[in-house]
Amino acid sequence: MANSDWERNADFMIAFDGGSQGNPGPAYGSYALVNDKGDVTLERLNFDEPLTNNEAEYHTLLAALRALRQRVSGRIGHVVVVVRGDSQLVINQVSGEWQVKEPRLRPLCDEARQLLAKFKRHKLAWQSREDTVRILGH
Repeated sequence: MANSDWERNADFMIAFDGGSQGNPGPAYGSYALVNDKGDVTLERLNFDEPLTNNEAEYHTLLAALRALRQRVSGRIGHVVVVVRGDSQLVINQVSGEWQVKEPRLRPLCDEARQLLAKFKRHKLAWQSREDTVRILGH
């Protein structure tokens, strides 16, 4: 689960990936929630509306954050989470390193930031496509 000391001390790791067939087109995503014991919960998603690849990435991240928020419920302010994905755009926009220029992505980025702010600490980290495939199985 961990690539650094900081990540080894995290309570949860989220790995996420999303995409679409066409851009926009039928969209899908998957995410893994990994707890500090290494237990993995894997979810696969199909979205009802045509999305771009970037929108699918964001929607998948949001689904993962909502699921983790529900899982830890009243103790969210005590939970440390690491979020890993192979979308440089999403990772860098949510972390504030890149601007969100596409108007359709702004509310998605804002919601991701709001959800992450509820945790005790969080870290966003880019990972290679190969790492995403290894964790998510696709």
